[in-house]
Amino acid sequence: MRKLTVISSGLSMVAATAMLAGTPALAKKKLVVAGPPITMSDAFRANVQSAEAALKARDVVTASTQISGLMPSTDFEAYVAAGLRYQLAVQRRDVQAQRIALTDLFKTTAVPKTDAPRLRYIAGYLSYTVGNYDDALAQLDYAKTLGYDGVDATMLRADIAMRRKKPKEARPYLQAAIVQKRASGEPVPLPWIDRGISMAYQDSDWAEVSQLYRERLARASSKEDWRSALTNYLTVGGLESQAQLDLYRLQAANGAMASERDYQNYAQLAEKAGYYAEAKAIIESGRKAGKLSSTQAVTSNLLKSVTPKATKEIAGLPALAKKAAAASTGKEALALGDSYVSLGQYPQAVEQYRLALSKGGVDAGRINARLGMALARSGDLASAQMALSQVGNGDWGNVAGFWSVWIDQQGKKAA
Repeated sequence: MRKLTVISSGLSMVAATAMLAGTPALAKKKLVVAGPPITMSDAFRANVQSAEAALKARDVVTASTQISGLMPSTDFEAYVAAGLRYQLAVQRRDVQAQRIALTDLFKTTAVPKTDAPRLRYIAGYLSYTVGNYDDALAQLDYAKTLGYDGVDATMLRADIAMRRKKPKEARPYLQAAIVQKRASGEPVPLPWIDRGISMAYQDSDWAEVSQLYRERLARASSKEDWRSALTNYLTVGGLESQAQLDLYRLQAANGAMASERDYQNYAQLAEKAGYYAEAKAIIESGRKAGKLSSTQAVTSNLLKSVTPKATKEIAGLPALAKKAAAASTGKEALALGDSYVSLGQYPQAVEQYRLALSKGGVDAGRINARLGMALARSGDLASAQMALSQVGNGDWGNVAGFWSVWIDQQGKKAA
């Protein structure tokens, strides 16, 4: 929960009135303002000035004595006294006393209409802080009827639901707060995004998990951030192996391969897809990085298996190219493009993906995702983004979204 900074400006009418009353040119018992007349006796005004001076000096002992001695006899004096008690409670960091002072303030009719909505929200926050969630919600409802329904009020409703262990109720409020924050043009706080990811993950809302991770990566894009986002998203249930493979490729492109499991999973996915040279290369890369050892059984056996197959895979590419050119659909060209990507031959992959699209009969979303990746790795960032924008929704749309963030970051680095 973010910290709410409550300052006396929320009660500025109180302080302003006290100071105005002490100005010789305005030293009258009544000041006509928008609302009821401001009425203070000379003695009360003098005591208020003394209390204000003590508060300004942060002398809480003297201020407490002065404020406790105030004997208001009018509605406005009661308003001023409650405001001073509130300011004193703020200096003392006494949340309970702040909330009581606001209750006293609300009993008067002198609260300016422009201040009332925000003060009701503050009352709700203070009740939340002391654990009175029913009153907190009542105050937020009151503030809303007065026209105050800011993002902080929305987020406070989410926090209350979480405190009550009702994440299902909290999530819509969090989502609404994030939307409000975006609409304001301000960045969404990272803790909000992290909480949103957790809630979306629990609800198996993979589209929102992906979207929020991408929003987070656009702001925090260290290797650790990329690895956390991709490894967590890779656990999505039902994510097809080819899509998983492209996320591991993105993790590698970011230099975010950090563990034995990262390299092992990537290599196994590549081997199962028939990309033997890629599996061999990733195992060797893991060993060079010190994340895989030559005695590690799984990858050692895998390396032994894929090494001869990688040679045959590369030797068979010319025949596959002839077959793709003669085919009536784009299926063979797609397969060949995938092979070129696995070998890091991105310009050749781009050519085959475009051929596959022109012939049709294939998954255009997957091809555009792979085309965007190949174009990006070839250095054509603008064309890459154009291809990715045509992927659509679903798993491949989410994969394309992650690659799109990476491409944006490469463009900024180049600039």
